[in-house]
Amino acid sequence: MSNQPIGILDSGIGGLSIWKEIVTQLPDESTIYIADSKNCPYGTRTQEEVYGLAKLMVNFLVGKGAKIIVLACNTVTVSCLDKLREDFLKLPIVGTVPVVKTATEKTFNGKIGILSTPSTASSAYQRHLIEQFAKNCEVINLGTKNLVPFVEKGETNTKKVKDVLRKELDKFIVNKVDTIALGCSHFPFLRKAMETIMGKKVMILDSTGAIARQTKRVLANSNKLSSQPSPLYEFYTTNGSKEFINVARKLVGNEMAKKIESVENVSLS
Repeated sequence: MSNQPIGILDSGIGGLSIWKEIVTQLPDESTIYIADSKNCPYGTRTQEEVYGLAKLMVNFLVGKGAKIIVLACNTVTVSCLDKLREDFLKLPIVGTVPVVKTATEKTFNGKIGILSTPSTASSAYQRHLIEQFAKNCEVINLGTKNLVPFVEKGETNTKKVKDVLRKELDKFIVNKVDTIALGCSHFPFLRKAMETIMGKKVMILDSTGAIARQTKRVLANSNKLSSQPSPLYEFYTTNGSKEFINVARKLVGNEMAKKIESVENVSLS
């Protein structure tokens, strides 16, 4: 058994949706979270840029003793998961788990929407998933750059957010999708606003639970689950530690917020 921490990285604060699920499912595990807030969002960057930034974060987490890395960012996963695994052969790396297959299984009318960042939406990885699992479905693959900035500011259910969301989701409404797959770790924080707009008959799926379960399986298979009953939680950001704390406390709820006691600014260059 290993008391080393789980390393979690994201382009910003949205990956806390995955961190929260990991802490819930693996309560004995310590975690180290790094948010590259300085370079957020990643969804509009080139694959080369994303790879370079992600590699710096993985190196940082390795230096902090992480026993496993969780890429709490769909853009990083679709851009460079395989390359990072090649760079860090002895280090388990878990990427985001696509929910395209699940969406095709849950839909009643065969019409699904995939909501992600532009980079993820246009990736060969996403197109492959659609071709592989959604052959018999009508798929609206929507990439947007307009939602991540709201979550980074802690705005998730305001009138302004709902107005922008309504415009972004209009294609789903017009095409009468009954299932939406969220392809960005920021977007689960917008679920309530989405449900208000789309109505109860539309199912909204995200991969946070699946990622936590996958992390647990990998640790169990390698005998690296923690035996320490009092976990530690460390948080780092490349820009704006005070802002991170304030926004994080809005996003994760009171009980989880208590675990975010301090955040340290770091430089990855």
